Amino acid sequence: MDIPVPRPPPSNRRLVGQPLLYSISVFASLGVFLFGYDQGVMSGIITGPHFRTFFNAPGPVQRGTMVAVLEIGAFITSLAAGRIGDSIGRRGTLFSGAVVFALGGALQTFTNGFNMMCAGRIVSGFGVGLLSTIVPIYQSEISPPNHRGALACMEFTGNIFGYASSVWIDYFCSFMDSDLAWRVPLFIQCIIGAILAAGSLVMPESPRWLIDVDRDAEGMQVLADLHGGDPEDLIAKAEYQEIKDRVLLERESGEARSYTVMWQKYKRRILLAMSSQAFAQLNGINVISYYAPSVFEEAGWLGRQAILMAGINAIIYLLSTIPTWYLVDRWGRRPILLSGAVVMGTALCATGWWMYIDIPQTPNAVVVCVIIYNAFFGYSWGPLPWLYPPEILPLTVRAKGVSISTATNWAFNFLVGEATPYLQEVIEWRLYPMHGFFCACSFVLVYFLYPETMGVPLEEMDAVFGEDAREEEIDNLESERASLVSGAIPTNSHLAINNTSSGRDSSPSQRGWVSRLLRKGDGRAPYQPIADGEE
Repeated sequence: MDIPVPRPPPSNRRLVGQPLLYSISVFASLGVFLFGYDQGVMSGIITGPHFRTFFNAPGPVQRGTMVAVLEIGAFITSLAAGRIGDSIGRRGTLFSGAVVFALGGALQTFTNGFNMMCAGRIVSGFGVGLLSTIVPIYQSEISPPNHRGALACMEFTGNIFGYASSVWIDYFCSFMDSDLAWRVPLFIQCIIGAILAAGSLVMPESPRWLIDVDRDAEGMQVLADLHGGDPEDLIAKAEYQEIKDRVLLERESGEARSYTVMWQKYKRRILLAMSSQAFAQLNGINVISYYAPSVFEEAGWLGRQAILMAGINAIIYLLSTIPTWYLVDRWGRRPILLSGAVVMGTALCATGWWMYIDIPQTPNAVVVCVIIYNAFFGYSWGPLPWLYPPEILPLTVRAKGVSISTATNWAFNFLVGEATPYLQEVIEWRLYPMHGFFCACSFVLVYFLYPETMGVPLEEMDAVFGEDAREEEIDNLESERASLVSGAIPTNSHLAINNTSSGRDSSPSQRGWVSRLLRKGDGRAPYQPIADGEE
């Protein structure tokens, strides 16, 4: 039985096609900009004299608590974000996260002491948990397969732009001779959160979520807008059919959406998603991001000079994220993660060595090592753990699975953030080789267990993991619905499908008929027109 493609109402969007796609990506990046900004702003203000005076010279445990307590709130809401994202949609979750984050920022800005600061940090963490879970899901669900990696990496650049902005704002505000030196940077995050909340009200909803909840006409309208605005666009119709096919197959099979069923059926995928986020933290980034000025002070740079070095490091960190835009959909995910782990581990071990020998060249050498480490994290283990989980998880459990992987990020984020000030004093230089060891562990994990996902449509990810038992059912549905393409495309058209003699491509990642129709931009050969007389 053929499923009709609904005709959407006329679109009133001024932006369609790639301009719409990229404008959505840039604006959604404000969500990750916010928690990047938070990382940088705290790293600067906790070392400032006015902050230390206001909080009565907090010790390492208090400083670690003020920084890391945000992750408690983020952990809680990242676990809940799966259900929230499925019930109120991706856009509604984005709006809620932005509002909550702004409220938490206001509590921090106008704090009257340690307890209120921690309360504000927890509330901001609630917003961060929602944003850090839903933004990668939203991004993956609006992106075409051949641009999905690049758009996710651009999104991570937004995160690092937030971090770099906050470090330089900290530096310039450090010249203020009052509590404004740390209150102004905190207040700026409230403004950005309000802008994101307002903008999310005019962003389109995820087409996959709309189709999943049977709002098919709206879902088709978003797909048409993303493909240029024409409701008769063949690629948009084919993508709608593939998404709807997947939704109906999952319903017909009675696939439940509970956490228990998700864990039983997709255990391998969940563990891979969790491990990517865990190692993003264990590889040492928050030792640098949250405590960069402290690291530079430990190496010999003092006071405002330490913040200046952190600002220079942040600019290079930001620039390092840009090459991945072009490489992730050309090299693939695995080579980037593997090469990043090698260089990061080497740089961390070198940082510890220079601190151990403690010679006059140590301050400059540590700056160089930290910059190299940050650059390769920004190119590899920074963006890809946010891209990989929503890629490998199916629509039925995507929001819940990504919420668990994001919760893993915040759990390890809290662990590293809380322990770092204490470990810097107790084990000193040994802290950095310790995280270098985790980089080696992440290399082994990726090499043996992570499959490549470059260019694979989300609806075809089962085949990558060998879970293609339902391929025969999909084949039958494809043959029934082939009239969508064959009836719409003339037989002599240059878009005619060049089938193999078996009717299917040999590569598992090419089995869906959207990818066979497109087959471009993902390293596979483009389709050639069928000459007259060819079979």
